[in-house]
Amino acid sequence: MAQSRPSVQKRINEAKKAERKQHKAEKRAARALAQAARRAAGPVEGDPDLAGIVAGPQPRPDDDDE
Repeated sequence: MAQSRPSVQKRINEAKKAERKQHKAEKRAARALAQAARRAAGPVEGDPDLAGIVAGPQPRPDDDDE
């Protein structure tokens, strides 16, 4: 009779489940705050990868101005 009673084990499992649920809620709240902070910062001015690109024909890479 080394097994614990089902009611005791159930209480332990329920406590673990409640702890996981609270941890997930805290993470969800932190993500919501971070997202709100990003929104409050304003829109990003542009994609830094596209900075300096001009619309229209681009110079050919083999054109050397000699």
